[in-house]
Amino acid sequence: MTETSDLQLRLTRHLPASPEQVFDAYTDAEKQKIWFSILDEEPGIVEIEVDLRVGGQQTAIWGPSPDQLFRETQTFLVVDRPHRLVTESVGSGPDGMTMTTRVEVTFEPDGDGTLVTVIQSGFPAVEVRDFFTQEVWVGAFARIEAYLRRGTTAANR
Repeated sequence: MTETSDLQLRLTRHLPASPEQVFDAYTDAEKQKIWFSILDEEPGIVEIEVDLRVGGQQTAIWGPSPDQLFRETQTFLVVDRPHRLVTESVGSGPDGMTMTTRVEVTFEPDGDGTLVTVIQSGFPAVEVRDFFTQEVWVGAFARIEAYLRRGTTAANR
């Protein structure tokens, strides 16, 4: 039987920009504020602060309204721009439930873009892992890709 703490996901996605551009889009607070809600029809609440250094934290608060907010605080364990990030992530939802996972993201040159690989472990249940696999990361990748495809000056800063 698998211990729930051993539950992990592994996803890859090709994104249309250099590893430096993808890494920066993934870690820069101002860029995240843009891509986080880029596909939303109704603007919601997005607040992000990033201290990108080993031991530093990224805090993101988002949701459709003040009474339906999600919060995630990631502590950076490894910062190797533009190759790899490792964080401990503590997330909570509007229902008050919390979850702590470990997230490793790698950024590798891949033809005309970057192959991003995410390994996230420590899920409390198979259903939560599957939700992150099928919804959370798919949505995040779609938003980052939409941001990178915009070709705006912000994407190239």
